[in-house]
Amino acid sequence: MLDNRGKIAELERQLTETKNEWIRLDAKRVLLEEQLAKKQNELNEYQETIDVYEKARVLLQQSAEYAREQAKQQMETLVTNALQYVFGPLFSFVIEIEEHGNKAVAEFYVVTEYEGVQIKTKPQDSRGGGVVDIVTLALRVALIETIQPKMNGPLLLDEPGKHVSGDYVHYLYDFLKSLSMMFERQVIMITHNQHLAESGDKAYQVSIRDGISELIVLDNS
Repeated sequence: MLDNRGKIAELERQLTETKNEWIRLDAKRVLLEEQLAKKQNELNEYQETIDVYEKARVLLQQSAEYAREQAKQQMETLVTNALQYVFGPLFSFVIEIEEHGNKAVAEFYVVTEYEGVQIKTKPQDSRGGGVVDIVTLALRVALIETIQPKMNGPLLLDEPGKHVSGDYVHYLYDFLKSLSMMFERQVIMITHNQHLAESGDKAYQVSIRDGISELIVLDNS
């Protein structure tokens, strides 16, 4: 009888250890899945950014010299305006085009001025992710406005300026408003930024409860 009790106690101990090990491993699995999802999201954002840059490069490379210079100036002006709207007058955007054989190769740079010295860096190497966000956003708009035949319709933006710090968000709103007025396009955006949501003429909050989406109209008056 005592021997059976000892066996039962040992089995219960082993069961408890197994449960604890399973809980530990399951928690580790959940953490790894969250990390994987985060990295996958970062990779998708990076690929979208690269896609915009490549489309701009292709446009510049395949255009005739005069049209290329026009497109270059339009892109430089729009992106520079965007950077200066958000980060201040010491920022500018430059496109350098070089001939390699029979092919024109375009490179993009953000130029900043510090104590009278100009510093030229590639957008992805500039401070934080905010600069990349603004350059990518402005380039995307420039492509829409430059490519012929021109595409009509609203600007659809998914998390614009996602990495722009809170100190600059209201400047981002001013830039988006200016885009809407300049190109006579409605701006429709998805954002988790409360300030951007409150700045729109119309805003809707979407939440999910028990698997059902709920839509609330926000009062931005």
